[in-house]
Amino acid sequence: MATSGTDNSTPEDRRRPAVDDRLVAPESRFEISDGKVVYVAPADEPHGTRHSKVAALVEAHARDDFDVAVDMLTRTSVLDDMAPDVSVFPRARDPETDGRQIEQIVFEICSTERLRDAGVKAAKLVGRGVRRVFVVDVERRRALEWSTATESWQILGPDEVITDSALAAPLPAAALVDAAKADDAVARALLVKGNPVLVSALRASHDTGAAEALVESVLAVLQARGLTVPNDVETRIRATRDAAVLQAWVREAATCGGADDLFE
Repeated sequence: MATSGTDNSTPEDRRRPAVDDRLVAPESRFEISDGKVVYVAPADEPHGTRHSKVAALVEAHARDDFDVAVDMLTRTSVLDDMAPDVSVFPRARDPETDGRQIEQIVFEICSTERLRDAGVKAAKLVGRGVRRVFVVDVERRRALEWSTATESWQILGPDEVITDSALAAPLPAAALVDAAKADDAVARALLVKGNPVLVSALRASHDTGAAEALVESVLAVLQARGLTVPNDVETRIRATRDAAVLQAWVREAATCGGADDLFE
C-alpha cells in the first residue's frame, strides 16, 4: 500500500519565491527549467486521453478541502517554473503569502522514454515541498511513485492503492492505467464522499426494491388462497409504490373475500 508521506518543506523553501510567483506567462505553453525557456508541446492521443482520465479520477478522490488542477504552473525555485499534469493542493490560502499553497500530490503522464525527464521534474517538485509525485507510463500501462530515498521511480503493483491525507478514499493504482477500473474507482470515491446524486439514486433503488417485494407478497398471498386476481387489479397493485399501502394490502390479502376487496 502506498501511504501518505511527510511534509518535505524546509526553512529554505520559505526563502524561495512563492509557488504562484510567475517566471513565465500563464497559458503560453512555456515552462522555465534551470533558467531556460522550454516549450511544452500539445499531447497526442495516448498522452492526452490518459491525462483527462487521470484528472477525473483524482478529482473524484480529492478531499473537499483540496482542489485539483491540470497544467497549473508551480514555481519550484528561482530558476524553475513548471506545470505538473495533475496536481492536488489545499483550497485554503497560504497564511503567509495569501497566495496558493504548494501541491501535496502531483501526477505526471509520460512515455517510457521520458521517465528520466519526469524524474528530474519530480526531484524539483519534491525539493520544493510537494509530498508525493506519481507518474503514469502510458506505453507500459503502469504507475510509479518517486522515491526520495532512492531518487528513482518505484513501480506500484496492480493491487496497490494510494492512501493519502489529501484523498477522501484510497485510489487504486490500477485505476490510473485502466479505464474500466477508473470508472469503478470514481463511483466508489463519490459514494465515500457522500455525493448527493449517487446517495439519492441508491436510496431510490432501495425504496423501489422494497416496494416490488411488497407487491409480490400481496399477489403471492392472494394466489396462495386460490383467489382470482383480475388483470386490472394486478395492474393497480403493481403500479403502487407506497410502502404503507402495500403493507396494509398484504394483511388484507390474508383475510379478504376477493382481490377487489383490497381497495375498499
